[in-house]
Amino acid sequence: MAVYADRNAFIPYRRSDLVELCLAEGKLDAQQSQKFREFSEILAAYYHFEFHQDLEAIKESFAPFNPDSATKLIRDLTPEEYRDREQRLVKSFENVLDRANYKPISQESLQRAFNEEALIELKTDVEFDDFEYFSCFCRGDIFETIEVKKFFKKKQVTIDSFERVALLMKYKEADYFEAKGMKLDKLKFTPGKFYVALYKNVPKSDLEFLFPNVKISMTLKDRVMFLVPAIGAAIPILLKVLPQLLLIIGVLLLWIPNVDPPQSGLFQASEEDAENLTRLLLTIVSTLVVLGGFAFKQYSTYQNKQLKFQKNVSDTLFFRNIASNASVFSSLIDAAEEEECKEILLVYYHLLVKNRPMTPDELDDTIEVWMEQQFGTIIDFDIQGPLNNLANLKGQYIDENGEPVIAPLLSITPQQRCRVMSLDRSKQMIDWIWDNAFAYSDSET
Repeated sequence: MAVYADRNAFIPYRRSDLVELCLAEGKLDAQQSQKFREFSEILAAYYHFEFHQDLEAIKESFAPFNPDSATKLIRDLTPEEYRDREQRLVKSFENVLDRANYKPISQESLQRAFNEEALIELKTDVEFDDFEYFSCFCRGDIFETIEVKKFFKKKQVTIDSFERVALLMKYKEADYFEAKGMKLDKLKFTPGKFYVALYKNVPKSDLEFLFPNVKISMTLKDRVMFLVPAIGAAIPILLKVLPQLLLIIGVLLLWIPNVDPPQSGLFQASEEDAENLTRLLLTIVSTLVVLGGFAFKQYSTYQNKQLKFQKNVSDTLFFRNIASNASVFSSLIDAAEEEECKEILLVYYHLLVKNRPMTPDELDDTIEVWMEQQFGTIIDFDIQGPLNNLANLKGQYIDENGEPVIAPLLSITPQQRCRVMSLDRSKQMIDWIWDNAFAYSDSET
């Protein structure tokens, strides 16, 4: 079984479409095809029920930390209960993302992404110390080519983006921000609360846009472009007006009573010079206005970059945001449900049509090659997850003698090879599992 660092485990087809892609291969006859569709439907219904329980559990853990909650808690949680809910929330969130084939992005990887050159050249910084906890997950790589202007020329640039990015972060308590001298009523978030977000098509160099506490400042290039021309323009101007400045000082000293002007020739001024003071002042003021205008133009260029950056942030938050806070969990649970069903169906289908037991490694390679040859789709299939799920699906079917038998949907031979039940038995087993999902009936009544 090959392991690929540059492939994703995500299967880029809807579950219902994947069923049709399997059947389009023509290895099942019309009757078997209908049974496979029916098996897929009841399997999806059962997993929808299972994931609904996971959704309710994660929503229950999130309730005390929800910044958008419109309901009240019926009682205050103890510190122990509060910490337990927090730990369960984090664990459930990470588990759901793993089942949905997301991968974690480490803080080091985030920092490297922050340091990459973005389309808008500004220095950015995220205060990770503001968070008591944060995690960032991604899924899928997409590439798009756009046209940008560089040094008065248009240039084609390829942008590497994450197809999906999920973010969970908890801000520190209020006393932390008060100690930093920040006013709580001016904060755009609630200290001590969790914030969750799900985004689409986020360029890797723009990951800092997703953090609400991102700060921007001039890059070294901006500072050089601002200071060097200003200094270069200021030096000849200062050399030109320096004699007039010294002359003005001398004139002012003539006007100050009881003060003898210095004997140095630098500050000597005559009555005629005093009469021409207005002309000298106008000359210096006009020169300073020119210098100030140049500095303002340089600063305006930086301000325009800031505005473009803020627009990009707004576009990211508005157009690329899929869900926020509690609604994120529904989206992620739905994605995890789809992924697990698709993985199970692929494993079951290939064991069914091969009509022989296969090792996990052989099965993994078979599915990856099939996806690439049939549809040109390259994935890194995660075989262990669907094998475990199939092995844990234990139900009852009726054997040839009319006797009920409890067995798993997938079994392992002594030679460590996998095999599955027939379509008829598999449908019976899933139906039995579904019928016994609730064990509330009392056999004595």
